[in-house]
Amino acid sequence: MKRTSTQLAEWPLPSTVTLGSSVRAKGIEREIRRRVPWSTRKHLTVETGKVILHLPDAEAAEFDALLAIVGDMLPEIAGLPILPSEAEDILSISSRERHKWLDDGRLQSAGTKTVKLRGRAEAVTFHVFTPGFIEHVLDSGLPEIWREEDIVTAAENRRRAAAKAALTRAGKRPAKSREAAPADKEATGLEGWEEFEAQGLLR
Repeated sequence: MKRTSTQLAEWPLPSTVTLGSSVRAKGIEREIRRRVPWSTRKHLTVETGKVILHLPDAEAAEFDALLAIVGDMLPEIAGLPILPSEAEDILSISSRERHKWLDDGRLQSAGTKTVKLRGRAEAVTFHVFTPGFIEHVLDSGLPEIWREEDIVTAAENRRRAAAKAALTRAGKRPAKSREAAPADKEATGLEGWEEFEAQGLLR
C-alpha cells in the first residue's frame, strides 16, 4: 500500500485478478465499496492496476479505519466469484454462448448467486464461476474451439434433419405401381417379344 499525507492511499491490483477485464475491475470496485460506509463509497475507485482511496477531508482515525477495511478485503479479491457479465467480457463471448455452454456443461458453474437489483421487484438468481476455471478457459483458447465444435454440430444436425425430412416426404407419396410388362405381341405390337423378354434384357 502507498499512502500520502493528503489522505490518499493506493493498493496494487494485479492483472491476474481482473484477467484483463474492465467489467471485472468494476465488479471488484462494487464489492470493496460494499464493505465501507455509504458516505465514503464514492471515494474508493478501481483503476487499471490499482485500488485508490482518496478522502482528503477525512480525520486521521476515520481514514485509518477505512485503510484497515480495504486492506483486510484485498486478499479476498482474487477469489471473488466471476459474474456472468464478467465472464463474457473476459472470454469475449456472447450471452447466448454463455447460456449454451453452461447448459451443455462446457462452462462449469461454481454455484448460483441471488441478488436484488435496483428497480426490480423480484430477486435475480444466476450462475457464477471460479476465477481459476475462467482463467483456464481463457488461456486454453477454449471459446474458439467450442465455436468450431458448434459449427460442425450444427451442420451435422442440418444434414440429419434434411435426410429425415426427405424420408418423411417419401413415405407420404403413393407407391408407384410397377408397369406390367407386355406379355405378348398383341399387347406390344412387337414380333418375338417372348424370346426378348426371356433373355432378361429389360431387367
